[in-house]
Amino acid sequence: MANALRIGIIGCDTSHVTAFTKLLHDESDPHHVSGARVVAAYPSFSEDLPSSKDRVGGFTDELRTKWGVKICDSIEQVVADADAVLIESVDGRRHLAELQPVVEAHKPVFVDKPFATTLADARQMVRMLNEANIPCFSSSSLRFDLNLQAVLADPARGEILGCDAFGPAPLDPSSPGLFWYGIHAVEMLFALMGAGCASVQCTSSNSYDLVVGRWADRIGTVRGIRTGKSTYGATVFCADAVKQFTHSTEVPFYALLLRQVLALFRTGKPPVSLSETLEMVAFMEAAMESSQDGGRAIALDVAL
Repeated sequence: MANALRIGIIGCDTSHVTAFTKLLHDESDPHHVSGARVVAAYPSFSEDLPSSKDRVGGFTDELRTKWGVKICDSIEQVVADADAVLIESVDGRRHLAELQPVVEAHKPVFVDKPFATTLADARQMVRMLNEANIPCFSSSSLRFDLNLQAVLADPARGEILGCDAFGPAPLDPSSPGLFWYGIHAVEMLFALMGAGCASVQCTSSNSYDLVVGRWADRIGTVRGIRTGKSTYGATVFCADAVKQFTHSTEVPFYALLLRQVLALFRTGKPPVSLSETLEMVAFMEAAMESSQDGGRAIALDVAL
């Protein structure tokens, strides 16, 4: 493919790597995303995380044998072969260290969710990216869901005054609280409400998280679901309408996300600011602190 962007992948321990590569390489796929090829990958993984250690081999083999991706021995080799990089490690604890050589090489980068699993790591990553002026964004694919985007694009709804977002929220020790799966609902909430959350309160049990975020004169909530039927969606309270939706199945989430990623790589303009991503990390960390402290309100601190 002439003039195709050369994409490098760091971390081969998630189904995202094979799904993204198929969408980019398979022109017969009805949702094919054109303009880029995955040329190199480094199969890093986490020894203490079964969903990483037990799956990295299969995903790496598929990249190599089915899609012709070069498997490298280091991040530096991937970066040298690529025009732009996807950090795909399923374990957000690895993202800070894996980002460093990408920034040093001045390559644009997408960091898959979660951007980081602590606010301290997220701050360091944002400072590093800003100082080097590296184009970057991080996002759950749910932010670009067609039904969510339809609410944002609806001129008749009036100002968004509040939002109740919900989604699955299973737990994992590597990415505690909302960082593992609850981040999808958090991303939807911020896509609809925007940045500016001042404080967070959270009540949790084995069955759920219920997080209340307070903006200046608005409230947004996240319900993280761990038992019973679950899906992704939201109720959006607007000046002139109440909008309710569950996620669309019309176009795969990953195709919608990849279009945004390639636009970043081509233009250097992120669809989500790093400051908003930092605030989402602060939101999730504050939710954990609140839950551990009897639901006490925790002020968000997003200063670098």
